[in-house]
Amino acid sequence: MPAPTRVFLSGCSMMILLIGSLAACVQTAPPELLEAVESLDRDLVAIQGAEFAPTEYARFVQDWAALKGRMLAEEDVIRWPWEPNPLAAHLQKVQEEGEQAMAVATQRKEEDRRDAEARLTLLDRRLRIFNSRVDEMESRVVLGQRPIETELLVRQAHSFLDQGLFARSLQATEQASTLIVAQTALLTTELKRYADERLVGTWRQMARRTIAWSRTNQATAILVNKADRRLTIYRNGRPVVSYQVRLGYNGIMEKRYQGDGATPEGQYRVVKKRDRGQTQFYRALLLDYPNAEDRRRFHKARRAGAIPAGAFIGGQIEIHGEDGLPMSQTLGCLMLDNRQMDKLFEKVEVGAPVTIIGALKVSNPVALALADLEQFEEG
Repeated sequence: MPAPTRVFLSGCSMMILLIGSLAACVQTAPPELLEAVESLDRDLVAIQGAEFAPTEYARFVQDWAALKGRMLAEEDVIRWPWEPNPLAAHLQKVQEEGEQAMAVATQRKEEDRRDAEARLTLLDRRLRIFNSRVDEMESRVVLGQRPIETELLVRQAHSFLDQGLFARSLQATEQASTLIVAQTALLTTELKRYADERLVGTWRQMARRTIAWSRTNQATAILVNKADRRLTIYRNGRPVVSYQVRLGYNGIMEKRYQGDGATPEGQYRVVKKRDRGQTQFYRALLLDYPNAEDRRRFHKARRAGAIPAGAFIGGQIEIHGEDGLPMSQTLGCLMLDNRQMDKLFEKVEVGAPVTIIGALKVSNPVALALADLEQFEEG
């Protein structure tokens, strides 16, 4: 081959090699590193990095955005192979920031999960105790819709916890806790009289007078203890038999007006015995409610604005059996099962005294349940 031709080919080869070398010097980000950072970006979104590691996540996002912009701007920048690759270095820095954000978010999210779970576990226990004490006192009606609202909030707290929405779970937990505190305060206000030594002393005097009447007259008398849910028959001053009794649907409260569902407290007499076919229930003993004392309290409460302006004092308070069960706890009556009602019907005559009291001692079930609730709140 002639010398000029060899020189020309050699020059061409050098040019091809130079172009190839220049092409190889167009630096790009290492694909495996780029894929790792993109994966970190997705994982941080999934783990809610912006919520659990806001500072670290913001730094990562800012640098990651800057790097992507830089990669676009430097697509055609040519550097020699021996020069460092600034894109790789920048990408390595962004990866480290992403890993740090992931570590912080993971740790804080787990801490928040444990905190939300612990608070909700405590709330569940608190609610079980609260419901148990309310049921013991049969005082749910006093609370209105609040127990339903509380249950809904607790369910929401559990749902948010399951979804990983710990802040919302904590918020629902706190709202439910606040409702329980408010309900405890309401129960204490409405039922604190069961722990009032002076009032309990008055109830004891009423019971003693009834028992003394039974003894003096050698006759039958009835004593009803609302806190214990017990109806006791006395004969000649001695207890003959005692039955569990159901009160009105709001029976634990002191009766104030017609339709409040409360069972009255006071000293009454049986004014009529209603056999089968004479009452909507199985059998019934009609009491002389309202008596003079009931009327006095009613008018005093009305003047004080403690009862609705259009309310009436009501009446038709009975001790009755179970027939007509859907109606049995609407008017504040006292209910026995039919077998017990048969025995009571046989033993009691018209004119027999029936004394209904709140409690015989301060350490009664209602007062103890209230104290338990208050102690738990203080703890």
